[in-house]
Amino acid sequence: MAGPRIKCVLGFSLLALLTACGKEGPKEPLSPRVYVQEVTSREYAPPIALSGDIQARVQTQLSFRVGGKVIERNVDVGDHIQANQVLARLDPKDLKTQVETAQASVSAQQAQVVQSRAAFIRQQKLLPKGYTSQSEYDSANAAQLSAQSALAAAQAQLANAREQLSYSNLVAEAPGVITARQAEVGQVVQATMPMFSLARDGARDAVFNVYESLFIEPPTDPTVQITLLHDPTIKANGFIREITPAVAAQSGTLQIKVQLDTLPKGMDLGSIVSVNLTPAPKSSIEMPWSALTKDLSEPAVWVVDEQNTARLQKVTVGRYLTGSVIISDGLKDGEKVVIAGGQLLHPGMQVEIAPTPEGGMTL
Repeated sequence: MAGPRIKCVLGFSLLALLTACGKEGPKEPLSPRVYVQEVTSREYAPPIALSGDIQARVQTQLSFRVGGKVIERNVDVGDHIQANQVLARLDPKDLKTQVETAQASVSAQQAQVVQSRAAFIRQQKLLPKGYTSQSEYDSANAAQLSAQSALAAAQAQLANAREQLSYSNLVAEAPGVITARQAEVGQVVQATMPMFSLARDGARDAVFNVYESLFIEPPTDPTVQITLLHDPTIKANGFIREITPAVAAQSGTLQIKVQLDTLPKGMDLGSIVSVNLTPAPKSSIEMPWSALTKDLSEPAVWVVDEQNTARLQKVTVGRYLTGSVIISDGLKDGEKVVIAGGQLLHPGMQVEIAPTPEGGMTL
């Protein structure tokens, strides 16, 4: 009988222990510890380093004014040409035929003029004597005038045919450097089809392409210094003379042209150059990369309010830098932004703000 009594006592003791444990409530979850940074806006003007090349102020596409087959090309890319130099030739056979046809037409019209003139002179002599009528006289005069008009038209056609023949030679109108070749010997080209690209001698520009987001406002000082990329000791002073008002559809960039009054030795046409631009400063907020997260597909940060409650705040990133980002919109001065420990946060969660270690923290 002692055995069952011992078992009964042990059973009641275990039941009492389990009941006591069941009366304990769930422990409060620990609040995640985070590091925060107080928002402070400042005037920020990030320097913009650009690379470009030296281009001619005036660039021209050279083309034939008539169509035909190219039989001769006298220059190539990189050649320096002079004004009135023949660059290429077309086969003149068809154009010469047109000149010969126009010349024959002029000869025929000249003979017609001589014949009609003689007929009119005869009528002019016979009319006072009454041997002809006024109508025949008028007809002879009209035939003479018509022949003269036809001769003038034939002569104009001959002059046009000769001019077209002269267009079989592609002649440079100004000195410069050939920068591109678009056609070759044996190719049949149409009128106005580019044959060469010519960078005319004279003023030079340094041309740069920059994304609009990096260059929203032009710099306050248009004076800049251009540096030769492969030799930084070669520099040239210039000033910004033109900023394209529209963004290029293909590249999405603006074009900046810097006028160069003189080029130092070694900085020639086509040389790669660089420039540092400083646009007008704007009020911005700089935050470390670790502060940035996203709300769906939009950039966002975690903001902690006075009750230490975290909320997700969408922001606008003005620029990405090395180790930090520039926030242009979405935050106010004095707000506390989580810069470390926000990986497991969700909206409405209570957090514990940890003191920032002395000397800053390595993120």
